[in-house]
Amino acid sequence: MNRVAKPLHRTLASEAGFTLLEVLLATLLMTVILAALATVTAQWLPNWNRGIARVQRAERLATGLDRIVADLSVAEQMTVNGDAKVPLFDGAELSVTFLRTALGPSARPGLEFIRFIEKADAQGLALVRERAPFQPMPTDGQIRFVDQVVLIRAPFRISFAYAGSDRQWQPTWHGQSQLPERIRITVRDGATGQVLAVSAAALPHINAPAECARAKNPTTCVAGTKPQQAEKKEEQQL
Repeated sequence: MNRVAKPLHRTLASEAGFTLLEVLLATLLMTVILAALATVTAQWLPNWNRGIARVQRAERLATGLDRIVADLSVAEQMTVNGDAKVPLFDGAELSVTFLRTALGPSARPGLEFIRFIEKADAQGLALVRERAPFQPMPTDGQIRFVDQVVLIRAPFRISFAYAGSDRQWQPTWHGQSQLPERIRITVRDGATGQVLAVSAAALPHINAPAECARAKNPTTCVAGTKPQQAEKKEEQQL
């Protein structure tokens, strides 16, 4: 019995485990597989990162444009004091300042100054939204803006244009008796200057002087026409 068991034991022992050659072959195969995976990863990972970065930039751009359009659409035709003759709306190609109803859960009822302006920082050019609580002030007074929030950053650049009832676009809007009827928000590639298809437009919901609210017939008080002139014209027609 012992003589039979000993040869069988030696046979099983000789077949158990790996030989040195098998270990070397397995190690070589594993090295080749890991090298192939590293090569593939090195090729697609940068493209993946660039794709994610492009998606994030597009999302930030869309969010920024939505904020700009939402603010400009509710711009108020209000003056900074009782003696001022024109509403506060200062539009330029790279900035626009106006009044709107205060926004936010902790905001007090009333109005606030809003300004969109392009500024430069350590990361390059950016369109910034600034605000300040409204209070009557001299016509030539300086507004102290706070709460700066970056809306759109390079490689995108934003420019504004304004149109009145004549539908003619202008690069500035200052000292007018009413707000522009249309405000164009143009998005350009900062490197090439190419206009992008994501450009938008805003339509302020108020485009008539505040005095029209006190007119006898507000429907005849159109933008750019004083209430007295409208009422006189209506009397002549009668």
